[in-house]
Amino acid sequence: MTTVTATPVATPAKHGARKVRKRGDRSPAASLALHLTLIITSVIAVFPVLWVLLTSLKPAKFASTTDFFKETTFENYTNLIRDTEFLSWFGNSVIVAGLSTVIGVFVSATTGYAVSRFRFPGKRGLMWTLLVTQMFPVAVLIVPIYNIMSTMGLLNQPAGLVITYLTISVPFCAWMMKGFFDTIPREIDESGQVDGLTPFGTFWRLILPLAKPGLAVTAFYSFITAWGEVAYASAFMVGDENLTLAGGLQKFVNQYGAQWGPMTAASVLIAIPAALVFLFAQKHLVTGMSAGAVKG
Repeated sequence: MTTVTATPVATPAKHGARKVRKRGDRSPAASLALHLTLIITSVIAVFPVLWVLLTSLKPAKFASTTDFFKETTFENYTNLIRDTEFLSWFGNSVIVAGLSTVIGVFVSATTGYAVSRFRFPGKRGLMWTLLVTQMFPVAVLIVPIYNIMSTMGLLNQPAGLVITYLTISVPFCAWMMKGFFDTIPREIDESGQVDGLTPFGTFWRLILPLAKPGLAVTAFYSFITAWGEVAYASAFMVGDENLTLAGGLQKFVNQYGAQWGPMTAASVLIAIPAALVFLFAQKHLVTGMSAGAVKG
């Protein structure tokens, strides 16, 4: 005789039973607070940039008012380009920032690779030197660097600024690239040696293509360091035709007041190349910085 066992049937939940909240769900109050926080933070971040942009489109008589859309004009931009040495400042900044970026990326990448892969006398001392140089503020370094550049005849020369900016960017970027190269398997270097590549050939042909995120961060940091720096540019460069953009902006401010129209217009034009570089490198920035921090 066969015995049939009844299978219990799940009964539907009673009407009005409490619904189990899934992990990660937020209450309406928490969601509202989060969105309000994001909106307030976004407004705080965008407000100064928007204020500068709108001020650059106002006539001088409305520069210090909130009449942003009254008599909108591009006169500040045309006067800036026509009546000042802005184009010369822009060209000087492009040269200095471009050279600082290219040389900074090459030196930082080769230094980081050497420290990551090879053992050599003075390696620990080099790493400590790269670290210690980051601890000195600009106010302490500007006088000795000025004296060195004066002795070498590099004052009022783009090369002097390039060398100075490299002393700022290379130590940090070399440390970051060292940490990034540590995450790349050494088996790739060994495969290059098996194929007959020299150490530099392995670095250039096999390792660098894998290090694009780190290179993007290095290029971005080197460019921003040279593009927006003020203290060294103001101290080392004199004469309107030799100034960079950061030094040229100070021409619009004196002890009697400020020329808000041309200064805000120049600020907008200065921000455009930096924004373009950021857009170009943004997809690699998070990956490069996080990877470089793993074993830095």
